[in-house]
Amino acid sequence: MQLRLLLIAALYSPVLVSAETARPAYTPTPPPAVSTGGVMQIIFSLILVLAAVAVVAWIMKRINLPQAGAASLLKVISGVAVGPRERVVLMEVNDTWLIVGVAPGQVRTLHTMPKGSLPSGTAHHNTAPDGKFQMWLKQMVEKRNAS
Repeated sequence: MQLRLLLIAALYSPVLVSAETARPAYTPTPPPAVSTGGVMQIIFSLILVLAAVAVVAWIMKRINLPQAGAASLLKVISGVAVGPRERVVLMEVNDTWLIVGVAPGQVRTLHTMPKGSLPSGTAHHNTAPDGKFQMWLKQMVEKRNAS
C-alpha cells in the first residue's frame, strides 16, 4: 500500500509543481489598424491615378482639337515655331488673315491682309480641316508613311 502511495505521489508531483508555476494566458496582439501592405497599395494606386491623369492631359494637348464655339469665328490656318517658346501663327477672322506673334505673356499682330487662297503645297499644321478628324488623321498617317 505504501508502495502504491509512493508511486502515486511520484506520478502527480510534476503536475503539482507545474500547477504552482502557471503561465499567464496567451493573448495574441491585435493586428495593426493599417498594415504596411495596405499603405503601399494606397500609394501605388495614387501614383497610378496621377500618371493616368498626366497621360490624358498630355494626349489632349497633343491632339489640339478645335473648340466648338470658336471654330466658326476664328480659325488657325498655320503656325510655325520660331523659338523655344515663340510662334508665328496665321489666323483667319471673317475675311481677314492675321499674322500674329505669340510669346509667353503677349500676343502681337505682325501683319494684316485680306483673305487669300493657300498655295497648293501648304498644309494645315495645327487644326483638322473643317472638323473632319478621320480624314485629317488619314492624311497625317499617309504623309508620315510617305516620309
